[in-house]
Amino acid sequence: MRNQNEKKVKHLIYSSNPVGFNDEVIKEILAVSGDNNTKNDITGALIYRQDLYLQFLEGPEDEVNKTYEKIMTDKRHNDLHKLSESIGSRRLFSTWAMRGDPVETWMWSYEEVKSGLLKNLSAQEASAAFEKLSRDVDQFN
Repeated sequence: MRNQNEKKVKHLIYSSNPVGFNDEVIKEILAVSGDNNTKNDITGALIYRQDLYLQFLEGPEDEVNKTYEKIMTDKRHNDLHKLSESIGSRRLFSTWAMRGDPVETWMWSYEEVKSGLLKNLSAQEASAAFEKLSRDVDQFN
């Protein structure tokens, strides 16, 4: 039987194309997001490269929704697509207010991203990328 006090966690994954991407922009995004996410009990990860953002957010449903609404109006994102949205009982990145990770070559080539691969990722494929990242970082070992 489930504990009625068990907190539900909203998981949301989106992709977008970066606007004005450079090292300083990424540092700022990760720092500000980390601070805001800590205040709002949100954890997650941002996979990034000059041609893509793929982000996983998790936390209280209202806070994740508010954060995503802010992201939708952020001028550093273009062509934003929600790939997955679900409610669960555990976090993948419980120790990371915002884990930043450059795209590894095992994920996607520049040609695949340019051809629109991220827009067509299934929820399962998007989740699998973050599950692998969480195992590689500090979870499920």
